[in-house]
Formats: sequence, C-alpha cells, structure tokens
Amino acid sequence: QEKLFNLGDFLQTIGKPWTKGEPATTKRFNKLLDETRDGEHAEVVNEVVLRSQMQAIYSAENIGHFGLNLDRYAHFTSPIRRYSDLIVHRGLIRALGLGKDGLTDREIAELPAIAEHVVMTERRSMAAERDAMDRYIAAFLQDRVGGAFPGRITGVTRFGLFVRLDETGADGLIPVSSLGGEYYSHDDRTHALVGERTGRRWPLGKRVEVKLLEATPVTGGLIFEMLSEPDARDPNAQAPRLGMRGRSDGRGPGSGGNGPPKRGSNRPGGPKPPRGGTPKGVRKGKRR
Repeated sequence: QEKLFNLGDFLQTIGKPWTKGEPATTKRFNKLLDETRDGEHAEVVNEVVLRSQMQAIYSAENIGHFGLNLDRYAHFTSPIRRYSDLIVHRGLIRALGLGKDGLTDREIAELPAIAEHVVMTERRSMAAERDAMDRYIAAFLQDRVGGAFPGRITGVTRFGLFVRLDETGADGLIPVSSLGGEYYSHDDRTHALVGERTGRRWPLGKRVEVKLLEATPVTGGLIFEMLSEPDARDPNAQAPRLGMRGRSDGRGPGSGGNGPPKRGSNRPGGPKPPRGGTPKGVRKGKRR
C-alpha cells in the first residue's frame, strides 16, 4: 500500500492523476501505461509502476496472475528449458495418466519447498547476469572516460542520483557531493533531491547530460558528473517530505570513496530489473 501511495505522489509531479485509496487493478495500471506510452515520461512511469509491485514468484498454490488479470494461471515453456517447466510437465503426466514419469506423492508434498528453491536460484542467476553485463559495459566504456552522454535520472537517493545512458542503457552514480555548493535533501514523496538554499530540484525522470568520470570493469561501477542544470524551484509545490540530507560542497564526485559503486547495489526499490523490462517468462503465480 505504501508503494502505491508513493506512486501516486510521483505521478502528481508529472501531472498525472492517481486517486489514492482506489483499488489497484490491472485495468488501472494498463490505462496509466497506455496514457503515458508516447510521452516524455513513458520510461520512468513504466519503471515506477514496476517498482510499486512485488516480484513474481513460483507457488504451489494457483494464485493467478495479476499482470494478466487471470484468477487461474500456470506457466511453462516448450521445449522444457528449466526445472519449473519440468515440474509442470510431470504434473500433467501424472494428472492425465500418460506414463511413469509423473510427479510422485513425495514430490507433490514438497512442491512448496521446490517453488521456494526455484525462486531463489532464479533470482541468483538474474543477479549474476546483471553483474556480468555491468562489467562488460564498464569495460566497453573505459575508453570513453571524459565523454559526454545524454541520459535520464532513474534513481534518486540521499547520496546521489542514478542516471541511465541512452546509448548503452548503462547506469551510473552522480554523488551528491558533486551537484553544487549547497545541501541537498531527499524528498521521498516526489522522488527528487531538493536544494535547501535555492529550492532547485533534481527529479526522477529528468533528462540530463552527464560526463563519464570513472569506469571500473572489476565491479561494473560507473561515476558521472552532471553537465545539465537543475530544475527551478516550483512555487506551487507542496512542502517536501524530506529524508536525510547529503552535503554538496563541490569537492567533486567520488570523494572519500574507493571507486565507483557497483551498478544496482544501492538502487532504490531493489535491484535493477533485467534489460528489456520484466524477466523473460512470466512466473506461475504473482502475488501483489
């Protein structure tokens, strides 16, 4: 519920109405995505909507699928490529009496534990895939340190901004210490860093140009410097709901650190989803 309230707060900042307290349905989410599909905020709205929902899981219970608006749902691929597919196929063999390779009574009793294990191993493999891609991208960009790139702010935290480059989809950090000579506080209601003296803002979704300062292939970390100007103070904005503040004293990015942070390790809302959006293959059940 808190994630949905945060979604509503963010949508207000881009002029999209979202009635708080109204049930979150598949139809409502799809309407929002359709309305913003061709606009400048399409990418960030899609990402914030994904963050507002729980990750899909395998389950021994037929709990349906929220995204597809189905009360009963099971998923497997053909040909069989993963253990979850094999379990479903063997369940069909037993249910339809097609041979001796169906699930045993013991395996049926162990289905909850099997589902939990498959979820754990899948997320581990997804994390390994992200780590590998981070390292390859950092290695590719090593020769372009000092270059300028267009991108978009995809994460706002008290310690800085995450920016995703248009060209490669690479994500890197702009430390709050490099943003200018004032304190910046994290407004968690509007997902922005707000200057305490000037009121200038770095909001989620803002298009920016950045300079690549560091690329570390061993960790996959990237550090950027901001080249764009922040948004002006919004005289009509509500009083920000401020979290912890970060000092921006012009010392430069990365000061006091040991190299770029690993991409995704401190990303708000959990680890970054795989490239291309949701994981390939929809899970058997999706809890909200």
